[in-house]
Amino acid sequence: SFLPVANNIETMSLLESDGGDEILNATGDEILNATGDALNSTDVPSAISPAGLETAFEFWSDGLLGLAFLVTTVIAAKRMAWSRRQGGAETTVVTAFYSLILMTSALRSFFFVIPNDVFMPSYVPVAYMAFDDEHPSWVGAFISEILLSLGSLCLFSIFILILVYWADILKKYFYPGARRSKPMVTFLTLVCFLVIVEILNAAFFLSGFYSSEGMILVNAVTLASVSVLCVFEITIFSHRFRTVLKTLGAINQVSTESQVKRIVWITVTGNLFFFTRAFLETVFAVMLFLYWHQYGTVERVFSHKLWDTYMILKHWSEVAILCLMLYILQSRFTTNAGAGAGGGGR
Repeated sequence: SFLPVANNIETMSLLESDGGDEILNATGDEILNATGDALNSTDVPSAISPAGLETAFEFWSDGLLGLAFLVTTVIAAKRMAWSRRQGGAETTVVTAFYSLILMTSALRSFFFVIPNDVFMPSYVPVAYMAFDDEHPSWVGAFISEILLSLGSLCLFSIFILILVYWADILKKYFYPGARRSKPMVTFLTLVCFLVIVEILNAAFFLSGFYSSEGMILVNAVTLASVSVLCVFEITIFSHRFRTVLKTLGAINQVSTESQVKRIVWITVTGNLFFFTRAFLETVFAVMLFLYWHQYGTVERVFSHKLWDTYMILKHWSEVAILCLMLYILQSRFTTNAGAGAGGGGR
């Protein structure tokens, strides 16, 4: 056929008219070098698919969460400053509660106020290996996971502190002669254990033992385990605590109704929160483990719908429990102030 020849002649004439004589006169090595430069240019698509980028819904959802946590931070800071000015032996403990609420809210607001693309280009988690020169976004993914872990650690520490003091008081009444350790020492020991777990998790990631997906899986398993333990401990301790309060009220002929209501509030809200958290983290951890075991990666798990549902349920439940804790602590001061003004006491 003469069609290819005609096309070639037409193409050559176009090249010559547009200055293409340079291309025609180029050597084979020059053409190969030009081809290699094109392949190595920045025009090659990124490893992050457009499907993983942050959507408008996710942008506004994170903004609302950041605002909610920021408001909680301001309230907790004011309450903590007011608490430190109060007298009494319990001021230190209450101030510690406000401090933990403040740190949790501040870390969460800091995480959500910062735009997601500052940390990494993809909104849904992507597998990064530490010190990967081709994917410098591993640094942002690492910092993002550390911020989330620290916020969760502070949040869980609130209920760990409650359980430690409940256990100490119950031991005092059920085992009067037994030697008791200081509650704050026990609290710091438990928190330090969780901190060590997080440090090891970060160390394993930085050493290349597993990717950023591995960090997420370890955190999910840790939080699920702690949540289940908290549900059992809160239920057992609160039942015993209500029994002690009612008995003391009957013996001393004083009303313990406000204290019992406070215990019930903490029990119900705490169990709802930790049951929800345990369910979310357990389902999430099982899905991650199964996909990782089957495919060697959990990328298929992190769809926008699933990740958005997980983040919304997880963090709005945190906002709710922090606000309820602020309400419970405030009602405690209101009750005590009213009792003091009326000449009563516990």
